[in-house]
Amino acid sequence: MDNSIYITDENGHEVKLNVYFTFDYEDTNFAICYEDGNEDELYPFKYDDDGHIYAVEDPEELSIINEVLEAFVGEEDEED
Repeated sequence: MDNSIYITDENGHEVKLNVYFTFDYEDTNFAICYEDGNEDELYPFKYDDDGHIYAVEDPEELSIINEVLEAFVGEEDEED
């Protein structure tokens, strides 16, 4: 996956998002993204092998994403 993706927002504007990191869980690919200049707000997506992205709406998947994100951020903090 490239280091950035483009989505269309609710107003029809194209928005560039940078990929913070990706991970796989039970045959599902996830990407955690952020907008330039706004690294504090993260956006989770699922993506397939063809590069299509999908919003994550399932509460169980969101819970998994939060757990992985907390572990990832904790590892980064330990490296600093």
